[in-house]
Amino acid sequence: MTRGAKRNILEEVSSVSSVSSIKNPLAALRQGFTYPIRDALWGHIYLTPALAELANSAPFMRLYRIFQLGPAYCVYPGATHTRASHSLGVYHLSHRLLTNLAERGAAAWLSAEGVFSFLCAALLHDLGHFPYTHSLKELALESHEALTGKLILTEPVKSLAAAAGADPAFAAAIVDKTLPDGGNGELRFYRELLSGALDPDKLDYLNRDARYCGVPYGAQDVDFIFSRLLPHRDRGVDIDSRGIPSVESILFSKYLMYRAVYWHRQVRSATAMIKKALLAGLKAGVISGECLYNLDDQGLFTLMGEKAFPPFRLAGDVRNGRLYREILSFPFDEAEHGPLKDIEGRSGREEALAAELSNVSGIAIDENSVIIDLPEPVSFETGLFVRDENRYFRESTGALKEETVRAFAKSLRIVRVFAARPVENCELLLKNKTKWLY
Repeated sequence: MTRGAKRNILEEVSSVSSVSSIKNPLAALRQGFTYPIRDALWGHIYLTPALAELANSAPFMRLYRIFQLGPAYCVYPGATHTRASHSLGVYHLSHRLLTNLAERGAAAWLSAEGVFSFLCAALLHDLGHFPYTHSLKELALESHEALTGKLILTEPVKSLAAAAGADPAFAAAIVDKTLPDGGNGELRFYRELLSGALDPDKLDYLNRDARYCGVPYGAQDVDFIFSRLLPHRDRGVDIDSRGIPSVESILFSKYLMYRAVYWHRQVRSATAMIKKALLAGLKAGVISGECLYNLDDQGLFTLMGEKAFPPFRLAGDVRNGRLYREILSFPFDEAEHGPLKDIEGRSGREEALAAELSNVSGIAIDENSVIIDLPEPVSFETGLFVRDENRYFRESTGALKEETVRAFAKSLRIVRVFAARPVENCELLLKNKTKWLY
């Protein structure tokens, strides 16, 4: 950028009195960020006063009552950070990232309104998130992205986003990719920034989750990563070859965090117990999908605690630390175990499993005392373009080839059987799989 261009931007910054009068996208990224929030991970995070009003709104405050990692505190007691702190971190990194890219040429296709819409989308990207991490993810409910989009278009968020300089519909469409883009290249650019191999969401949660869990696996060198990013209108960002190790670090860190933290067997047990209880409640008509939206962690437990429905006792067990024990585990094989991908199908097989467990152990076991758990597939994004090598990361000079990344994902999918009590002779379950698995 020329010295004259920098001077013009500074003049614009000093002359404007509100975000609505800002026209230059770089000025939009520099004007009025005077409201500080102290974050344990990133230090001071600066918002405009209008963005601070969004962060103080009731829908955003709900995120302070949702643990980012749900039941992970059962294993890692420090893991009590919230969706709100994560959302502020994503906003902070999004602001830094977009400023970096705008200074490197992206300003040519950005608008000031688009900038503020992106910052609002980053801050609010988890606004519709379910309580208790991903316990509800497999259920027949709207995605949290779709719920976020609706909340951004609902008062009070809609007016607060507009007051912050955003177009609420544009911000909603950045988060909810099911909304049409209308051929808007700027919208597609922001969507790529917010969700990709090097997105602010991933950079925050890997660093933040590792910090609060007290593990070293997730730490990333954000300053160096940002120094290696180059803007691209259609792809969002490219990297140069010096950034390849950073991408590899993120991919391997994500693998390790899933293996050691997110899908630790006790975390899977707690998640599976909540999921089983909610699925039973939905099937029986005891609760509806709509009553699960906009709850926080406490609200979810209260909802199930108020109803005299036997499967809901699982929620009380989780809350009181009485987690089901893993009695059997084996790697998921698509050809052999494909039917287990359907959560309702797994639920149906648990009755047969309970009968077989009763048979091999000599103890009467009911279907609510056993759970078959299968994690959803994990995506390892490798679509970054390495500009100076003129090829995509998966074909680059890096060591992590596509087959290695596929092996990461495959190794994480483990079928686990959890039970309310220890069971002897569980090895017989594998020998007699035809009686309960198929």
